[in-house]
Amino acid sequence: MTIRVLIVDDEPVARRGILRLLRQEPDIEVVAECGDGEAAISAISALSPDLVFLDVQMPELDGFAVIEAIEGERMPAVVFVTAFDQHAVRAFDAQALDYVLKPIDPERFRRALQRARSHLAHPDDGFVRRVSEALKSIDRGELQRYPLRLAIRSEGRVRLLDIGEVDRIVAAGNYVEIHTGAKQHLLRETMASLESRLDPQRFIRVSRAAIVSIAQICEVQPLFNGDFVVLLKNGAQVNGSRRYRAALDVLLR
Repeated sequence: MTIRVLIVDDEPVARRGILRLLRQEPDIEVVAECGDGEAAISAISALSPDLVFLDVQMPELDGFAVIEAIEGERMPAVVFVTAFDQHAVRAFDAQALDYVLKPIDPERFRRALQRARSHLAHPDDGFVRRVSEALKSIDRGELQRYPLRLAIRSEGRVRLLDIGEVDRIVAAGNYVEIHTGAKQHLLRETMASLESRLDPQRFIRVSRAAIVSIAQICEVQPLFNGDFVVLLKNGAQVNGSRRYRAALDVLLR
């Protein structure tokens, strides 16, 4: 059985190192290399690799965002490539995912590859579910980076939305509506989860149902009982609740 592998890492040196190790394995075919999350999403969709060596920390779209952008059953097996500390690594390992630490140890790399072989030879129906659970268990703040773009999946396609275009985000049932001027984009994610991924220097929560871009705030008008209305530069109005007023006041000061 030939295993078709995709390498994803924003560091050329790291990609070359992984490629060198994989070339020593007769059952491995490297189908492509990608230097960023956007290219990885396209390559996974187009090439359907069996296995991805996926860097966790990448600019714009990190490894987590790549996985979230790929629909469940289309997601290949994943070996994370990471510089995380051991605490974060254990969170991966507890969910039966594998990982290699940078700088990559060849023996550890071979063990991860063998584990991937075993998984591919005996597919596990619960793999996708465990990946999802593992992502939830990781503190995204440990990355110390915030995405510059959001991956919006619609009708089998993935659109990458620049974070600077977003003026407000509104809860919509099991989705959130991401507003960019007159346009709206639906993303299947909770407000709390998306808020944790956004840079707090650029976005602020004003109610349970709304997040606004700080740069787009034009005026704040008080209402009764401590509630308020946020006016944005494009003329949009967003209702805010008193529970979130203190944080907004600190920002405005």
